Amino acid sequence: MAKLDPADIGRQLTVGEVARRSGVAVSALHFYESKGLIRSVRSTGQQRRYGRDVLRRVAVIKVAQRIGISLASISAALATLPEGRTPTVADWARLSSLWRGELDERIAQLTQLRNQLDDCIGCGCLSIEACRLRNPLDELSEQGSGPQRLLNQRRP
Repeated sequence: MAKLDPADIGRQLTVGEVARRSGVAVSALHFYESKGLIRSVRSTGQQRRYGRDVLRRVAVIKVAQRIGISLASISAALATLPEGRTPTVADWARLSSLWRGELDERIAQLTQLRNQLDDCIGCGCLSIEACRLRNPLDELSEQGSGPQRLLNQRRP
């Protein structure tokens, strides 16, 4: 953390002010800072101070988390923004278009899982030998039921 220039004191926000204005707990702000999502400077009394741009950054983080974007993706996206500048509508459009592909992929995966679940509801077996949801990567099931590796070791 950098030291705060005394001339900037009136424009900086305390962690409590950021928490109150953003609706995010102080502990969450500290967590975001530890992950590099937001940045603070230290006052002469070693207290955290945040630029006003942090309010919009926190809003972006919260919206992205709400739609299921990982902190790693959020961090990578925020790293593309200029430091100390409030994210703009154009910034949000760019970030949201990056995340749209991630969401579309997740929707496709969930749709596929839902459709497989319909199959299970139809048969009701949840068989470990045959169920694509219960045991989706079981290549040995093609050789028959049971412990195929043990059975193959015992066969002459």
